[in-house]
Amino acid sequence: MCSHRLTLVEKRYLFTPGPTPVPPEVLAAAAEPMVHHRGADFREVYARTLGRLKEVFRTESDVLLFTASGSGAMESAVANLCAPGERVVVVSHGAFGERWVAICEQHGLDVEAVRYEWGEAPDADEVGAVVRQSGAGVVLCQQSDTSTGVVADVRALKAAVGAATLVVDAISSLGAVPLETDAWGIDVVVSGSQKALMSPPGLAMASVPPHVLERAKPSRSFYFDWPRNKRAQDALDAAFTPAVSLVRSLDVALGLILDDGLDAAFVRHVRLGRAARAGVKAMGLELFSPDDDSAAVVTAARVPEGVDGTALLAHLREAHGVTLAPGHAHLKGKIFRIGHIGWFDVFDIASALAAIELSLTELGAHIERGVAVARVFEAFETKVTV
Repeated sequence: MCSHRLTLVEKRYLFTPGPTPVPPEVLAAAAEPMVHHRGADFREVYARTLGRLKEVFRTESDVLLFTASGSGAMESAVANLCAPGERVVVVSHGAFGERWVAICEQHGLDVEAVRYEWGEAPDADEVGAVVRQSGAGVVLCQQSDTSTGVVADVRALKAAVGAATLVVDAISSLGAVPLETDAWGIDVVVSGSQKALMSPPGLAMASVPPHVLERAKPSRSFYFDWPRNKRAQDALDAAFTPAVSLVRSLDVALGLILDDGLDAAFVRHVRLGRAARAGVKAMGLELFSPDDDSAAVVTAARVPEGVDGTALLAHLREAHGVTLAPGHAHLKGKIFRIGHIGWFDVFDIASALAAIELSLTELGAHIERGVAVARVFEAFETKVTV
């Protein structure tokens, strides 16, 4: 007589601000049989995806789609808009503002960085003054920097920089917080598939209106050359072999977002941010990210005194299957970050806070116990208008 032992697969919980959890129907689309990327069946999906991207970007202009990470779209902007030695202004208030700096320096640009303390929002008037004084024709910034949880007022930034070309990194904010590309006059917006767009990593995009494309310089990138990619997309083709399966996934994810409505997504993200902040504060922890509705992308909290932040995240992952995001650079070990963009609901936030409470207790932290989850639901129920 033989015996059988039932082994349960350990359940994992992902609460990072990218990659984010992906809906089952989006994953299923990627598992469909492969098709040729120049065939009629793929072109139908490709056309629909490009159209849906314009709706999510809220633009009438072309959105160029690349097989790359979001950083690839960032680099495409620098390669197509700037010549070596040209002065540009970078607005930096976190790790990803510093990525703009690094990309620009790699391309030999003269970078005027307007830096803010991590956790501080940029001041539009100050940025505008720097742009005027520097004579820079291109300004690069983040809307949301997930290293801090700060969401910048890019509408005010565009008004402040005037005729300068504003390039906005909306990799984590597109689909999570309002971004009116055309209505606000934003010149270029770059984004990626793996955050609020609820898709696997691997696709990047850049909205490029005609007035920007006309002023673009000869690209110093073969792959990210905007005119080459636009000519191909105009013929419902791709300049290079696209990630067919990922495009299918993105098509389904964008459909889910648009069917529910972008405004509904914005409201949901505000409510999730409120819930996360309320749970963190109920435990007696200090927020690092802003304590207002602008912090709808990620909630960052300081690790309590006497607890090693790296050990906390390892304990959450190993003991409870919960993955949070660590701090970047000088914040590593000092803060932890809870992502709530994309396919999240209030029960996810409650699970994250319950796990944090349990792990902190197990690591000997003195925190208020048994109140975080209740506060999560109370805060989520408060009325929101966007």
